[in-house]
Amino acid sequence: MQPLLNKNVVLGVSGGIAAYKTPDLVRRLKEAGADVRVVLTRGGEAFVTPLSLQAVSANPVSTDLLDPTAEAAMGHIELAKWADIILVAPASANIIARLANGLADDLLTTLVLATTAKVAIAPAMNQQMWAASVVQENTQRLATRGVNILGPASGSQACGDVGEGRMCEPTDLRDQLINLFEQQSHAQHQKLWNNARITITAGPTREAIDPVRYISNHSSGKMGYALAAAAARTGAQVTLISGPVSLEPPAGVTLIAVETAEQMLAATEETAMDVFIGCAAVSDYRPAEVASQKIKKEQQQGAPSLSLIKNPDVLKTIATSKQPPFCIGFAAETNNLREHALAKLDAKKLKLIVANDVSDKTIGFNSEQNAVTVYWQDGKKAFSAQNKTSLAEALNQLFAEHFFNENK
Repeated sequence: MQPLLNKNVVLGVSGGIAAYKTPDLVRRLKEAGADVRVVLTRGGEAFVTPLSLQAVSANPVSTDLLDPTAEAAMGHIELAKWADIILVAPASANIIARLANGLADDLLTTLVLATTAKVAIAPAMNQQMWAASVVQENTQRLATRGVNILGPASGSQACGDVGEGRMCEPTDLRDQLINLFEQQSHAQHQKLWNNARITITAGPTREAIDPVRYISNHSSGKMGYALAAAAARTGAQVTLISGPVSLEPPAGVTLIAVETAEQMLAATEETAMDVFIGCAAVSDYRPAEVASQKIKKEQQQGAPSLSLIKNPDVLKTIATSKQPPFCIGFAAETNNLREHALAKLDAKKLKLIVANDVSDKTIGFNSEQNAVTVYWQDGKKAFSAQNKTSLAEALNQLFAEHFFNENK
């Protein structure tokens, strides 16, 4: 069986020690049936030779933007049209930054701008570099544009550090490419959302204590934004109601920015929808009174007390309305995951609930990865740890199947 048969893969190799894995990656892709053309950057040439990659791919390796051997010396246009997918592996912090900012200063970056094919990157760098806020921002920017983020993995690194930042192994990258093509094929066959109206809440809410302080939580909004991008790419009309986050809105999505739980509920109730996905981490409580001026510690005798009142439950309010849409919730828990998720599924009258264990710091809040289990009345499906972009694609598929099965 060759699941990548007749698929054209352009492998872009940037500078990084993980480039030593690329001859094996080419071999794995070819075993799966792919035809592979390699684009090697100047940095990549410091770690792996064009000759080795040509030998395993059985195709010439491209290194120059203007190729005198190509038709009209425009090799990047030929490759852009030829590719079914462009995989950048390893994707260094430098190449991620250049791609995120739309640079076209070598063959690989120009090729990515010139193609209509799928694009995927496999980040590979030191764990501290991967954790840097600017790298995360650049990666998220690419994800919101539809670039598939494959990894990175965790483990020991060439520098001696241990942590997240390793390039995924060649067999893992091969399997993830296979999954991307299978999702694309299934979505095209099903036409997936078929213009359904989907409202998604994402991110945290902020509940003011005074003009400079507030109650909130650690939600980054990444999962909700990834879901919005996946739904929009597969034919849905998406409204994204977002609390305060540092993310760019996905292409093709209507964004409504809010701060408080009450604002989020009001915006949600005003939105016409067929499906509601409550992915936001809504603050359960808010201060009973909000100070009009900053509370000064010098004016307090001891620590000030804070009286709290309950916020509206956005998800339950929508799910228990007179004519509710198809409602899907998220349950971020630190213990007894299954029991708490099933209790919320029943109490809030949901169709599906996505449960994840936020006590594990490698997944969930502020992480690039997540692992979840989706529950419904008579079943469940588990999704192992993976980046939130690929998880959103898989969840999007599952949500659509359940929605249309109920509305046949």
